[in-house]
Amino acid sequence: MPAASITLDEAVDLTRTGDVWLFRGHKAADRAIQVATNSPVNHVGMSVVLDDLPPLMWHAELGRSLPDVWSGTRHRGVQLHDLREAVIVWVARYGQRVWLRQLDPAVTREMEDAVLRTIARLDGTPFPSTTRLASRWLLGRAPALRHQEPGAGLETAYCAEVLATTYQAMGLLASTHQPSWYDAGRFWSGDRLGLSAGFGLGGEIAVIVPAGEPGAPQPPAAHGQASPLRRRRHPGRSLGGI
Repeated sequence: MPAASITLDEAVDLTRTGDVWLFRGHKAADRAIQVATNSPVNHVGMSVVLDDLPPLMWHAELGRSLPDVWSGTRHRGVQLHDLREAVIVWVARYGQRVWLRQLDPAVTREMEDAVLRTIARLDGTPFPSTTRLASRWLLGRAPALRHQEPGAGLETAYCAEVLATTYQAMGLLASTHQPSWYDAGRFWSGDRLGLSAGFGLGGEIAVIVPAGEPGAPQPPAAHGQASPLRRRRHPGRSLGGI
């Protein structure tokens, strides 16, 4: 189990576009996903950090607890949320533990543009039914179709598929596998993700939500460690910059 830990405020202040957030719960649905995919985690999201906006989380979920930053509405499926609020929801309401993995080096402006185009294309895509989720994951084991734009034809999408699609659009993942081949556990350090162009993800850092947050659990004893994260940069991008 990763030993490094950091507070939520520290993580939000230091995260950058492309960083990965991993979640593990203990409810029946969470355990079912972990067992079905042989994964230590059941949910994954990605940081989107754009100049004058608070850090955001790009992911897919069944709930509609928070307003979608892109559309301004509350809906299920693929969503762009305030990152800090999203983590609190997953920890306090859904009973999840959370870890952060940082992408290194920092992404380029071209990659950020690819993220924004992917958000514009996929935001609001419905979350699949349990049956369809399982069948899509199994079909993802088939060879990837060549010359297909990442995310093309997605009528429904689950969390790892959204992240894989975004990483492929950024040029971080090869198109060897279809996005549906990926599950949340593929983004855990125990699995070799094989990022392209010299990029890599750091180890898991446990993110602690302080007890002062509404509904948050009590944190463990002080870890006494210096922050293992790198400070984010502000690339001068906005949601209108597609």
